[in-house]
Amino acid sequence: MKKTVLLCTLLMTITAMAMAKNRKVKVITPYGTMIIRLWDQTPKHRDNFLKLSRQHFYDSTLFHRVIKQFMIQGGDPDSKHAKPGAPLGEGDVGYTIPPEFQLDLFHRKGALAAARDDNPTKASSGCQFYIVQGKIFTDEQLDKLEKTRLGGRKIPVDQREVYKTEGGSPHLDQNYTVFGQVIKGMEVIDKIAAVKTDSLNRPLENVPMKIRVIKKWLFF
Repeated sequence: MKKTVLLCTLLMTITAMAMAKNRKVKVITPYGTMIIRLWDQTPKHRDNFLKLSRQHFYDSTLFHRVIKQFMIQGGDPDSKHAKPGAPLGEGDVGYTIPPEFQLDLFHRKGALAAARDDNPTKASSGCQFYIVQGKIFTDEQLDKLEKTRLGGRKIPVDQREVYKTEGGSPHLDQNYTVFGQVIKGMEVIDKIAAVKTDSLNRPLENVPMKIRVIKKWLFF
């Protein structure tokens, strides 16, 4: 009897651990669907994003700021019913999230990161996020970036290689929290980044989204 109880407890623990590890969400847009893995190294950002997604908070919000070869930003609750051309980007949920910078999580193409204002602690917005498109860099460009915008910080060799082949936005590293990565639907980023925008970088035609948490079980 004791062995049976112990086995059941062990299985429940393993199942709970498996369900919590590297959760995935799908971001559904008119341009296709992206599958994003949320990183366990950033638990505060991961759990907050999962909470809001389960509450359908992001449904009908817009990608309200789009800059080609840089990123696509969304998650502003004020965007749900915004009039055409109205400035966006100030909406929030009344709280911020402490930064969770990780040296191995960087702004490669497809990175999911938290937006923020210019606060001294670099705390993240409780709801707004962006997905990196970026561009491909040369060694010369990365060298110059290290001396200027990165203030002398060296880009790790493996990350440098990614920026030279896949691309990204390295000047944001260790300043904004990266907490996920697009693992399917990378072409959707390119499609959204290519839309026409106004002087405030808002798409002329709305790009709404829905976000759903993908259920994860023990063996699949």
